[in-house]
Amino acid sequence: KIFNCAAVINKGKVLGLVPKKNLPNYAEYYERRQFTPAPAGNRQIDLFGEKVWFGTNLIFTCRENEDFTFAVEICEDMWVPDTPATVHTAAGAVIIANPSAGDETVGKADYRRVLLKATSGKLACGYIYAGAGDGESTTDLVFAGHCIVAENGTILAQSELFSGEGAVTDIDVQRLAGERRRITTMPGLHDDGYERIEFSVSTETEHFTRYIPARPFIPENREKRHDVCSDILNMQAAGLKKRIEHTGCKTCVVGISGGLDSALALLVTVRAMDSLNRPRTDTVAVTMPCFGTTKRTKSNAQLLCEALGVSFSEVNITDSVRSHFKDIGQSDTDFDVTFENSQARERTQVLMDIANKSGGIVIGTGDLSELALGWATYNGDHMSMYGVNGSIPKTLVRYLVAHCAEVADNADVTKALEDILATPVSPELLPAKDGEISQKTEDLVGPYELHDFFLYYIIRFGFGPKKVYFMAKKAFNGEYDDETIKKWLRTFVRRFFAQQFKRSCLPDGPKVGTVTLSPRGDWRMPSDASAKMWLDEAEAL
Repeated sequence: KIFNCAAVINKGKVLGLVPKKNLPNYAEYYERRQFTPAPAGNRQIDLFGEKVWFGTNLIFTCRENEDFTFAVEICEDMWVPDTPATVHTAAGAVIIANPSAGDETVGKADYRRVLLKATSGKLACGYIYAGAGDGESTTDLVFAGHCIVAENGTILAQSELFSGEGAVTDIDVQRLAGERRRITTMPGLHDDGYERIEFSVSTETEHFTRYIPARPFIPENREKRHDVCSDILNMQAAGLKKRIEHTGCKTCVVGISGGLDSALALLVTVRAMDSLNRPRTDTVAVTMPCFGTTKRTKSNAQLLCEALGVSFSEVNITDSVRSHFKDIGQSDTDFDVTFENSQARERTQVLMDIANKSGGIVIGTGDLSELALGWATYNGDHMSMYGVNGSIPKTLVRYLVAHCAEVADNADVTKALEDILATPVSPELLPAKDGEISQKTEDLVGPYELHDFFLYYIIRFGFGPKKVYFMAKKAFNGEYDDETIKKWLRTFVRRFFAQQFKRSCLPDGPKVGTVTLSPRGDWRMPSDASAKMWLDEAEAL
């Protein structure tokens, strides 16, 4: 018999021959004229005077990296309902390789991309597709040489049709292996009838070509970013809408500071009220100036509220905080953590009591990045009746507010939001200097774009500090030096473990992405979990 085969070769040696299982015999394909479908089972055959494995159930495993395993299917095998890749991945193959001699027709490339994205996503695998190309065209058929590398639902690299070029990138096999452990509905490992064949490759990283986005929460394509922002705002508003309907509350109370987080929470609350056909005045915005409040943030808060048409009031908490300082013996010139947290807790008390008085609920403003770092005052801004921003990282908050500014049909709303976007991130808990913000969050805890990068890859994929540091150096090359990345990575790890107790009692809030820290959802972690192993690895960088 004649079989249509792929040969797997390593360092000049044939490791195995994989015959094609599904032979098309329709349209322009008449493979059964020449070839026979792959037989069941594996066997050894003589090839060039050596014994070589022959069969479809072969998995090739790397000695240097246990997560690097692959299997092969050929051309039509990918297009059939019961693809061999499904069985291969269940048997432990992390990557599927497919050499294909399919001809090109109009629209086929788009379908091929969709098929590879879906297959790699469904099977949590890497997929390498190499199409026949330059020099292959003959008689009635044209071959485009389409080469694609896909990983877990995403196309990492592909060649232009008819370019004569291949596609080169790196597949993260550790990421794929971790994804399979996470998804408990993935088929359990069953490798009956499979032969595992070892090979050896270099583990150098000098030719690393994979693109690593520095801001993984943010779509880089502007049109896609617009759609994602719109979807997220709708999800936030839909979650809040249900809470309003369920509680029958008369108002939603939002503490508005003139910063990004509270602006987003207010915008979401207004959207929820609009969807319920309720007057915007049912949204009660409260600004609570104290020692660190600047004229800029205070005016922006008021301007935004007036432009949106919500109820607005000011409660100056300075005297109340000073009275509390007197009660506990705190000096108002000692700018310690008590000085700061007393203000945050007083603001929360004011909001809660206004909500009681107006028959409402307090809408939380804190974001995902603050939760990860524990950058929230326990039972202060940490607490609310519904936290609409709880799964939105700080870098994404900025884009959501920018999106709202762009699509707003009110010029005053756009103007207020644009100035809020230009204001440094600050809790404004320390006295201002010459009327300007003196306490800038990113000077204290580090750049949020770095922390969000760490958050994404540590929480979403379980990567350790060493790998995250390697990736961050690639992603932020030219933006941050190595020592800066190390410094803030260590800060992130230390704070993340130390502050879990705040996340263990979070208010409800909508999940909008794949990274969330709700103790009722994706994230279950003991509040006293030890950080030693992680810190040791981070310190060793």
